[in-house]
Amino acid sequence: MSVRRRPYETQPHSPCLNLHPCPGTPTPAHSTVTETHVITTSGLTKVYRSRGREVTALDGVDLHVREGEVYGVIGQSGAGKSSLIRCVNLLERPTSGTVTVAGQDLTALAGRGPRAGRELRRARSRIGMVFQHFNLLSSRTVRDNIELPLEILGTPAKERSRKALELLDLVGLADKAGAYPAQLSGGQKQRVGIARALAGDPKVLLSDEATSALDPETTRSILQLLRDLNRQLGLTVLLITHEMDVVKSICDSAALMDKGRIVESGTVSELLATPGSELAAALFPVSGERTGEDRTVLDVTFHGEAATQPVVSQLARTYNIDISILGAAIDTVGGLQIGRMRIELPGRYEDNVVPIGFLREQGLQIDVVGADAQAPVLVKDGAK
Repeated sequence: MSVRRRPYETQPHSPCLNLHPCPGTPTPAHSTVTETHVITTSGLTKVYRSRGREVTALDGVDLHVREGEVYGVIGQSGAGKSSLIRCVNLLERPTSGTVTVAGQDLTALAGRGPRAGRELRRARSRIGMVFQHFNLLSSRTVRDNIELPLEILGTPAKERSRKALELLDLVGLADKAGAYPAQLSGGQKQRVGIARALAGDPKVLLSDEATSALDPETTRSILQLLRDLNRQLGLTVLLITHEMDVVKSICDSAALMDKGRIVESGTVSELLATPGSELAAALFPVSGERTGEDRTVLDVTFHGEAATQPVVSQLARTYNIDISILGAAIDTVGGLQIGRMRIELPGRYEDNVVPIGFLREQGLQIDVVGADAQAPVLVKDGAK
C-alpha cells in the first residue's frame, strides 16, 4: 500500500506538560506521521478451538501502521477486531503469521509455553493498552492504579509516585490522585486508564473500543485526548471501533474488517477518493433515487478547497442544465473539509460526458451511480 503524507498545520511548541494549553501558548498541531511501519502483521491467523469446533477469527491479516499515525480498524461485532488488537501485543497467541512492533518480531519472542517469557514481557511494556471497561482496581486509588504497571516493572516507589502524578496532570486529572474509581465518572475512569497505559513510556498505544461505553460528549473529549497525545508525544495509536464517527474524528488511516479479513485499507483521504469505497460510503452516506429513466445520477466527493467552491452552480450556469440535489453530507476530517453529494443530471451518461469532465477538472471525485455506471473508473494508488 503506497501512502501519502498529509501534513498538519504547525504551530509553536508549548513548553507545558499538560495537554491543555498554557495561557497565550497554542497547542501543537503538527504531523507526527513518518513512512516507517511501526506495527506490521503478516498472514496473521487466529483459530479458536472448542468442543471439536473451529472458529477462524483472523484469516491472513496483513496490516501496516505507520509511525506516528492514528490508525482505526472498523467493523461489525464478530469481524475479528478485538482478536486482532489482542494479537498485536500477544495477549492472544496467533495460530500462524507474524507480528512486528517497533522492529521486534513479537511472535518470535513468544516461545511455546502459555506464559510470556522475559523478553516478551519487556517488549509488551513498551506497548500501552486502553480497555473498553477501564479495568481499574476498585481497592486502589487513582494514583495507585497508575503505579501498578511500574510496580510490576520494579520501579522504585518515589519514581512511581512522581510518574503517576505527572501522568495525571497530562490527562487533566491532577486533583483526583487520592480518589477511588467508584468516585469517578466514566470519562474520568477512561482518562485514568489512558494514564496507566502511558506509565511505561510506550511508543505504541492500543485502544480496544475505548469510547464505546461513553456518552457522545465524553467520547469527543477522550478522542481529542488521544489525538493530543498522538501529536505531543509522537505516539502511534491503533484503535478498534464500530463507530464511524471515531474514524472521522481522529484517524489518519483506516481499515475495514469483515469475517476475519481486512477488505479495504488506506489513508482516510485516499479511501474517500477511491471509487466504490465501502468505508467512504459509510463515512459520508448519501442517498437518493433517480427520478426517471433518462437521468444520470452522480456521487460527487469534495476535498479541501473544492468543498467551499460553488462548483454545482458553476456547472448549471456553464452548461445551462437543471441539477437536482438528491442528498449531501459534509464534515471535517483531519482538519480538512470533505463532503459528498448525490446529484441528478438530465439525460443519459453519454449526454453528460462533457459536464462530468468539467466536474473532474475541478478536482472532484465522480462516481456514476446505478445502471449508468459506464464511466471509466480512475483507480487511485494507495487505498486497497
